[in-house]
Amino acid sequence: MKKRLNRKQYIGLVFIMPWLIGFIVLQLYPFVTSFYYSLTDYNIMESPRFIGIQNYIKLFTADREFWNSLKVTVIYTVFTVPGKLIVALLVALVMNKNLKGINLIRTIYYLPSLFGGSIAVAILWKLMFQDQGIINSLLAVFHIPSVQWLGSTKMALPTIILLNFWQFGSAFVMFLAALKNVPMDLYEAADIDGAGGIVKFFKITLPQISSIIFFNVIMQTITALQSFAGPMVITNGGPLKSTYVLGLKLYTEAFSYYKMGYACAVSWVIFIMITIVTSILFRFSSMVVYYEDGGEF
Repeated sequence: MKKRLNRKQYIGLVFIMPWLIGFIVLQLYPFVTSFYYSLTDYNIMESPRFIGIQNYIKLFTADREFWNSLKVTVIYTVFTVPGKLIVALLVALVMNKNLKGINLIRTIYYLPSLFGGSIAVAILWKLMFQDQGIINSLLAVFHIPSVQWLGSTKMALPTIILLNFWQFGSAFVMFLAALKNVPMDLYEAADIDGAGGIVKFFKITLPQISSIIFFNVIMQTITALQSFAGPMVITNGGPLKSTYVLGLKLYTEAFSYYKMGYACAVSWVIFIMITIVTSILFRFSSMVVYYEDGGEF
């Protein structure tokens, strides 16, 4: 029996070996190595030179660009996450109706999530909102003055945030699945008691899908704090660093200035931010998340 058990364990280990090797080589090793590099002066051309926490001290005490990037990232996250989830939930509520051709309509609404994160769509967004782009052309039809969507420090970041509002596909699908699982007898009981649509939404729908809302908040927050592609392609951090998120700061330090050690320090700051924010959200999740079995996330 012991030999059979060992043989089964060996076979199981063989099956998970590809994943295990991939995890160690592509995730665990880079993760540990990046922390070591964050404690070094490393510029690719020379061997890493250990300098302790000097990179972190420089980040927080001498790098004004870092504080600006941190501010931009926080603003970007604060507006992107709730905005995207509100749009996704509203669309999911509409798509949850039993209408003719609803499956086709759901597919059309989901399509942006398949292409939204690509470089091609970021370029398209840039072409739409440039000075002579489609948006200003439409405004001209109604005799509305053109807007410097990407050339103004006040409008550049909101324009990029709008792109993320459009990328609601993944959250939309989860919200739609959650709405399908809300027991219909709860709505029927509310109808008998004379409850209106707004009351049913806040007293039944939101509590029943609160766990999915919480999950989407976590995932979208992590994604927003690591944002890079949109600001890079559309504005390259401009104008005047108004869209210079931390992901772009990391990229610039690593591949423009070749300060790999310093870039790794930035990446660890982002990781610590994500850890702190998610920990806080989990800490207070029991206050806002409803579970039918009374359990906790």
